[in-house]
Amino acid sequence: MKICVYGAGAVGGHIAGRLAEGQAEVSLIARGEQLAAIRQHGLRVQTRDGELLSHPTATDNPSELGPQDIVIVAVKAPALPAIAENIGSLLHKDSLVLFVTNGIPWWYFHSHGGNLDGTHLPRLDPGQALWDHVGPARAVGAVAYTACSVVAPGVIRAENPVNRLIIGRPDGKPDARLETLASLLGPTGLEVTVTPKIRDAVWAKLLMNLIGGSLAVLSASPMKDVLDKPAIAGTAKAMADEGAAIAQALGCDPGNPEEGLSKLAKSGHLQSIAQDLLAGRPMEVDAMFRVPLDLAELAQVPTPNLDLVIQLATQRARAAGLYQDQQLVA
Repeated sequence: MKICVYGAGAVGGHIAGRLAEGQAEVSLIARGEQLAAIRQHGLRVQTRDGELLSHPTATDNPSELGPQDIVIVAVKAPALPAIAENIGSLLHKDSLVLFVTNGIPWWYFHSHGGNLDGTHLPRLDPGQALWDHVGPARAVGAVAYTACSVVAPGVIRAENPVNRLIIGRPDGKPDARLETLASLLGPTGLEVTVTPKIRDAVWAKLLMNLIGGSLAVLSASPMKDVLDKPAIAGTAKAMADEGAAIAQALGCDPGNPEEGLSKLAKSGHLQSIAQDLLAGRPMEVDAMFRVPLDLAELAQVPTPNLDLVIQLATQRARAAGLYQDQQLVA
């Protein structure tokens, strides 16, 4: 099985390092200093159990690699439409494409069922570049629980003692290729669960990103330094309840938001979207913040607390020059 990881940042580099450790035939799309360091010194993934050193084929030109059986895309949502054609160049007729992203994925309503089935989300896929060049039928959802960071070019640090990846097709069908991928990653220390209900997993993480991400953008602080304030904790609970109501209205089970809030309140890890703000990088505002509110409107779920906090966080991103509103064309 030929596997390409598209994006050698914290999450993509971590997954690629684990795959290489599992003796998979893995290649990597990277750029700039990251690419140069991986070519010269290899890819280094620092884990609680030691460092994983590998030398995957690395390039900034996807056309050099040829068709892949699985492409794992670990590029943040705002950049996806611009690379859709490049992803398409890596595919044969039976390829799968795993999108490891935060927030609502662009393929969300593919094989959803009901009156929203097939609904296109123009904030996430303007011009339908992903829909046309990749195709929702190839898409696989992937939700990562890995607190990773790039500590130097070519060096990824995985902070969590336990790292998890939840994957599944939007149509919920079993797929032997996903089981094979899980078998390659599992022995390396990345726990992989294949689920027939990937949207439930999307919402379970999204509830915490809606809260932790938006409050971190406003406070520039990890949640352990924010949710210990009773007034903020109360608003966070109301936000979690509203987010759960959106998920449930769309037929999903996001789990118990109280459990997620409890974990979030102990977290000393600054949310990735706040890291992007502080570093001056483009922010995943649409996938993590605005599209969930679009879905609330579709499902006719009132979200007054989410509306206020997310509009403030969105304005903070605009003011920093790290977010521009999409011209919505369905």
